[in-house]
Amino acid sequence: ISGDDDEIQQLQKALLDYLDENTETDASLVFSRKFYIAQWFRDTTLETEKAIKSQKDEDPSEGTHHSKDVESTGQIMRRAESRKMFLRGIIKTAPSQFSTLKMNSDTVDYEDACLIVRYLASMRPFAQSFDIYLTQ
Repeated sequence: ISGDDDEIQQLQKALLDYLDENTETDASLVFSRKFYIAQWFRDTTLETEKAIKSQKDEDPSEGTHHSKDVESTGQIMRRAESRKMFLRGIIKTAPSQFSTLKMNSDTVDYEDACLIVRYLASMRPFAQSFDIYLTQ
């Protein structure tokens, strides 16, 4: 997986499908599902704020460079808004309706869910900089 937004959203949706399917056997999965949605929404907001702040901190010396920053800021905002719309759509969908809206006909089993969680966790900033923390 290249880490594209669409692929990440598909993985997130597959994980949420798995959690929704198994809520009858384990009630804590309802909390887990809500936690993941909230965490991904928060991450999107923080990443957007961080990207915009880093662009403002750079001192553009040329006017053309500034126009590129404005375009990239617009792209950042559009990407963040599409992620948030995806998560809002999931939030608005009732859990019973959620399982009928699956993207894939394949169901995710426990091992696949664990693999998805590990991959999505590896995309988080702390996991990406863990080697730096260890060397320091």
